[in-house]
Amino acid sequence: MGGDYRYSRRAREPSPGYPDNVAYSTAEARAEMLDDIGVTADELAAALAALSEAYEALDDDAADELERAVFAPVQAAYGRLRRTHTEFARRHGLPERAFAPGSPGAHTGDPRVYIERGLDAADEAEQRLAELQDSMAPVDVGDPELRAGLAQTRTLLAEVPAGGRQLLRGFGR
Repeated sequence: MGGDYRYSRRAREPSPGYPDNVAYSTAEARAEMLDDIGVTADELAAALAALSEAYEALDDDAADELERAVFAPVQAAYGRLRRTHTEFARRHGLPERAFAPGSPGAHTGDPRVYIERGLDAADEAEQRLAELQDSMAPVDVGDPELRAGLAQTRTLLAEVPAGGRQLLRGFGR
């Protein structure tokens, strides 16, 4: 599947200069894919920042549980997604992205708020990945390694909501 073939955009929001259902090149699709992955990685960076703030505010036992149930899987997903982005860019001669640390949001003294922010950001990232996979864009750009990296990232995020909810329920005891 080489070359610079053209195909129609599907189930995507119109981009400036690209009305919906207008053919565009594989190179443009790959660049857009990198942008989408970068935005998703930013969500995970924000999740990690918020979860780091929560970790610092918790006692040792609760911090260990946060690490096991939520932080470690989000951190692994973030690392996998960054690696997917970088490897995809290199394979196709596209510019690599510098990833900036995320923001935990406005300061609060309540670690539950940070955990909820982290869970919300991780959920947003997982939803973006689901939409990206459902769009068939990863198939259209013809890159099996990209598809595998996105799937692995989603797998790493799969248990985060349940782990976070269980952790938050434990604060009420």
